[in-house]
Amino acid sequence: MKLVYTGKTKNVFELENGNYLLKFKDDVTGKDGKFDPGENSIGLTIEGVGDVNLRMTKFFFDKLNAQGIRTHFVKANLDDTTMEVLPAKVFGKGLEVICRLRAVGSFIRRYGDYIEEGAALPYYVEMTFKDDAKGDPLVTKDALVDLGIMTAKQYDDIKEETQKITKVVADVMQEKGMELYDIKFEFGYDADGEVMLIDEIASGNMRVYKDGVYIEPMTLSELFFA
Repeated sequence: MKLVYTGKTKNVFELENGNYLLKFKDDVTGKDGKFDPGENSIGLTIEGVGDVNLRMTKFFFDKLNAQGIRTHFVKANLDDTTMEVLPAKVFGKGLEVICRLRAVGSFIRRYGDYIEEGAALPYYVEMTFKDDAKGDPLVTKDALVDLGIMTAKQYDDIKEETQKITKVVADVMQEKGMELYDIKFEFGYDADGEVMLIDEIASGNMRVYKDGVYIEPMTLSELFFA
């Protein structure tokens, strides 16, 4: 295997068959020794976090693939905390796609004059550039198309897939007595330009509540697999 990228929470290796291997780490983003999924730098190491993130990712990717939703997931090896994935190109220098079911977090900070905190949202989708220095700025469909980062069809496909995937995650959380407020995804595209879900679906990428109380990511992982 050839190491091709060292990430904050995963390392990426190139496999002989043309696919890639993601090695999940126990490093998490945070600040002042506290886990915070919204931070852009590694804050601490939590033993076992790589394992639970991979297990949740495998659970959801298996479910999505069975429904015919395209992802980069091939298979996972829980014993060595790795996941084999298909090759995919990212949009631009990296793009995050957020789906919001309730008005909280940065959404309410931006639009609080027009909506009450916690109000329901209709699977609202927004995209941001992955740019730590600029604070991950929002970007519109027109900008993405005009800048040549994606086509209008790719944007529409990503939005539709995001809403479908979010519904899958929200339904599972509801079955477990919890409510999904928002979730963050990453998408890429294959050699034919077809979009697919990439990266992971783990507790650190979503905001989940139980009885109106926010659940910390590590607690969420414990409740999910209880």
